[in-house]
Amino acid sequence: MRKKIVRRKNTIIRKPRKKKSFFSGLIFRLGIGLLILCTVCAVAYHYRMGLAYYFSFKSNHISAAEAEDKRISDVRNYQVLEKSEGKVIGIDVSEYQDEIDWSKVGTLEDKYPVQFVFIRATVGDDRKDKRFDENWRKAKNNKIIRGAYHYYRPNENSLDQAALFIKTVRLRKGDLPPVLDIEKLPENQSLDRLKIGLKRWLIAVEAHYQVKPIIYTGEKYYEDFLKEEFGDYLFWIANYNFYREEVDKDWLFWQFTEKASLDGIKGNVDVNIYNGDLQQLQYITVE
Repeated sequence: MRKKIVRRKNTIIRKPRKKKSFFSGLIFRLGIGLLILCTVCAVAYHYRMGLAYYFSFKSNHISAAEAEDKRISDVRNYQVLEKSEGKVIGIDVSEYQDEIDWSKVGTLEDKYPVQFVFIRATVGDDRKDKRFDENWRKAKNNKIIRGAYHYYRPNENSLDQAALFIKTVRLRKGDLPPVLDIEKLPENQSLDRLKIGLKRWLIAVEAHYQVKPIIYTGEKYYEDFLKEEFGDYLFWIANYNFYREEVDKDWLFWQFTEKASLDGIKGNVDVNIYNGDLQQLQYITVE
C-alpha cells in the first residue's frame, strides 16, 4: 500500500502594513506647497519692476485674448530695458510692419528713445523689400541712425545676392555698416559650401563700401556654425530667452524681443540693444 504523501503548505507571514500617518502626509503636502509659493514669490520679486509697470500702465490697453502672452513680454521687455541703462536702444523693420508713421516713432515705454534702426533692403538674389526706399528715407528725416540688412538665402548665388544689395543700398556718412542676416541652413549644399558663400558675400560687400559688415543670426546658429570661422566679424544676435536680461559681452547688438509696441508702428516690432553708449555707436558708423 502506497503511503499518502502529505505536502506541507508554506505559511506566508505577512507583515502588518504601517498605517500612514495623516500628519506626515499633511506635512509633506504643506512642504511642497510652501516650496512652490516661495518659487513664485522669488520670481515675482525678481521681476517686480516689470510687474509693477505692467499692472499700473498696461493692463487696460490689451484684449483679454492677448493678455497673458503680452503680459509676459511686457514684463520681460521692461526688465531688460531697466538693466540696460546707458546703452542705446533701437529697432529693426521690414515691409512686414507695413507703412510706418516715422514722425511718431520716438520712445519705448515713454522712457527709452529709439536711436537707431536696421531696415531690410534685399532678400536673396532677386527681391527688394517693398518698403525699403520709404523707410530708408524717412528714418533719416526723423534723425534716427539707420542701417540696412540683407536676408541671405543659402541656396542662391552669394555674389548675385551681394550685387543686389550693393545696387539697392547707398550708404552715407553716419549710416551703420551693412548687415548680413543668416538664419536658415542649406537644403542642397553642405555647410562648408554655405560658409564659402557667406564669406564671398561679406568680402564683396566690404570691398564696395570699404567697411566690414556685421552678421545677424540666432544665438544657437552663432554658437554652432559661425563663432569660430567668422570670429573676425562683429555679431548682432537674436535671443528671446525669458531668463536672459543683459547683453553678452561678445555681442555688438542684441535683439532681445520681437514683441514690443511702439507708436507709429502697427503690431509688434523687434527691439535691439547696442552694447555701448551713443558715442560708441556713432564711432562705428560710416565715415
